[in-house]
Amino acid sequence: MSWLEPDDEDEEPDYEVRVRPNPKANRPRTKRRPAHADAQIARVTGVDRGRYAVLLDEDGPTEREVTATRARELRKQPIVTGDRVRVVGDTSGDQGTLARMIGIEPRTTLLRRSADDSDDVERIVVANADQMLVVVAAADPEPRARLVDRYLIAALDAGIRPMLVVTKTDLADPSEFLTHFDGIDLQVFTSRRGEMPVERIGAELVGRSTVFVGHSGVGKSTLVNALVPSAGRATGHVNEVTGRGRHTSSSTVSLRYRSDAGTGWVIDTPGVRSFGLGHVDPANILRAFTDLALVAEDCPRGCTHLPDAPDCAIMEAVAAGRLGPTGPGRLDSLQRLLSTFASRDVGYGRPTQ
Repeated sequence: MSWLEPDDEDEEPDYEVRVRPNPKANRPRTKRRPAHADAQIARVTGVDRGRYAVLLDEDGPTEREVTATRARELRKQPIVTGDRVRVVGDTSGDQGTLARMIGIEPRTTLLRRSADDSDDVERIVVANADQMLVVVAAADPEPRARLVDRYLIAALDAGIRPMLVVTKTDLADPSEFLTHFDGIDLQVFTSRRGEMPVERIGAELVGRSTVFVGHSGVGKSTLVNALVPSAGRATGHVNEVTGRGRHTSSSTVSLRYRSDAGTGWVIDTPGVRSFGLGHVDPANILRAFTDLALVAEDCPRGCTHLPDAPDCAIMEAVAAGRLGPTGPGRLDSLQRLLSTFASRDVGYGRPTQ
């Protein structure tokens, strides 16, 4: 028997139980949180200085945009354009009202980038995108094939379908540039002054969320404004001295695309001059080089495909001319990307599923 227990169950203990005073007379704190059974699901369409534009009852009779802030328990979780969140509070959408986001729904895809290839800190670009439309210019500024390679790798690593549009084809013939992507399962559009393929691109947007990415000055905002006339995205020009475009889109925003065939989402992002892949599994890089990935199936297990790799099937195929005139350039691009991850202890042999 414990010395704290009375000898008899009916006998009162001979010690005094002290209760800590509660001078504020408030209820004790608890880790239990309300269930929020009345929470509504909303789409995040934009972020501005800690305030989020969210769309409630999407495509429904009471569709409305609401301004929301994040709950305290979400303060360490990134919430980005494209996220679907649970919202409570004042969801009327009236001017001056503020709702609260209390949870994030599971994401289907997550497009990420890092500051550079050695940076493991990822920056989320957009959530739940189905497609990526890479916008490049045939000239002014000159197209950068290796930057496009990086976009493709990031998209494929995220499980997003990539597409490509080449603008300003009235200034230069993009044929040589496009040969770099022979063998990749990539839908390509071309655009020139007065002949923008709005209908053909629009047909691919219906029923999907498409993130638009591209170097500054390539005409991305012009294309977005043509697809979504109410967008009002600022457009700029290319500096004649530096050859660089001026950043015109300063934030990522979701815009509703509408056509007779249906609706979709255009997610416009700020122009970038670099796209780090520090977060990408190097084994997935081959996904952006479909033809090379097929040849790589004959490589020895653990082959790095780098210049010093013995018995690399890709290098042997290129040396034998079996991959055509673009083979050497594509192999060089692949090796440049793989070399940035050479110090990591990761297998390079085949793409992961």
